[in-house]
Amino acid sequence: MARTFIVEADGGSRGNPGPAGYGAVVIDPETGETLAEAAEYIGTATNNVAEYRGLLAGLRAAHALDPEADVRVRMDSKLVVEQMSGRWKIKHPDMRPLAAEARGVFPPSRVTYEWIPREENKHADRLANEAMDAGKAGRQWEPRDSRAGLDAGGPARSAAARAADAAAEAAETESADGPKTPPAGWAPADLGAPTTLVLLRHGETALTPQKRFSGSGGSDPELSEAGHRQAAAVAAALAARGTVQAVVSSPLKRCRQTAETVAARLGLDVRVDEGLRETDFGAWEGLTFAEVQERHPEDLAAWLGSAKAAPTGGESFASVARRVALSRDKLLARYAGRTVLLVTHVTPVKTLVRLALGAPPDSLFRMELSAASLSAVAYYSDGNASVRLLNETAHLR
Repeated sequence: MARTFIVEADGGSRGNPGPAGYGAVVIDPETGETLAEAAEYIGTATNNVAEYRGLLAGLRAAHALDPEADVRVRMDSKLVVEQMSGRWKIKHPDMRPLAAEARGVFPPSRVTYEWIPREENKHADRLANEAMDAGKAGRQWEPRDSRAGLDAGGPARSAAARAADAAAEAAETESADGPKTPPAGWAPADLGAPTTLVLLRHGETALTPQKRFSGSGGSDPELSEAGHRQAAAVAAALAARGTVQAVVSSPLKRCRQTAETVAARLGLDVRVDEGLRETDFGAWEGLTFAEVQERHPEDLAAWLGSAKAAPTGGESFASVARRVALSRDKLLARYAGRTVLLVTHVTPVKTLVRLALGAPPDSLFRMELSAASLSAVAYYSDGNASVRLLNETAHLR
């Protein structure tokens, strides 16, 4: 029997259009527990665009928890509910692509929409306001800072929120003269075991040795013979270490094949997380760097100069970072204190390492990641992260 989630979402704009943000929460309908929260400051936008962005974030968060679930969406936006239910037409050009994207997260038959009064949507509303407040302060919303669940009077808080409170309490016990946030890798012992994400880049495909752009918008190639050998080698190495307790994979075929090989050796199941997919390289899919330079020189120059620039029809590194960070936070909540293997791609691995180091976006161009290489990041309950491994390939020699 399929699981059922409730998604409550909201968005707001202080000016309409003006500084805008959204909030979304995924709830277990049986226990009332908050399973996931999402919020983001999105810059200048209208109320309706922010509401659609909240809906999309909520659906993606639910999909990351269980892609086979049924979803009941509850929103206080009559417009979004009626349009997504198919009873009203979507005329605004900024909302049509968002609605189409939202319809693509789950099969439409598995999602229902219900209008609720605003007072019943307090949790998502407060998340949206937290995101806008963060934007006003020149930063992005962080899950550990959220009070939305408590302020809304929810019956239960998420594991991520509880971990954040525990970290805050630990920080308050430190000396007033000492640092509130110790340097990464020097966390006090009473924080407990870290959650360790072991990051495995998938094995080779036919495109890998040709150094062609191969993202989530292309042909979704399978592992080559060399890639299957690499997957078997890394599976043997991880089995010998014996530390991996769960396996999570990108939805793309090359990752799922790699993950299945490793999981079979470890006696584990594979969980798929949509947020771990590779960048969509749009018009560049299947091309070499030289071919992109020849055919799309202006796009390439912009892309190399800014994480916010995207290939034509593709996705920016800034956008990838947002969804990867959301998946990271949900995984840390789900697997607290455990060691989890994430089978993913070059950009998500580099992004997780970059975020752990607090490095700038252009650091992505300064890391080398071989096919079937291993990296690892440990995350502590006080919010610190420690990069423990990068691009290990000893198992392939």
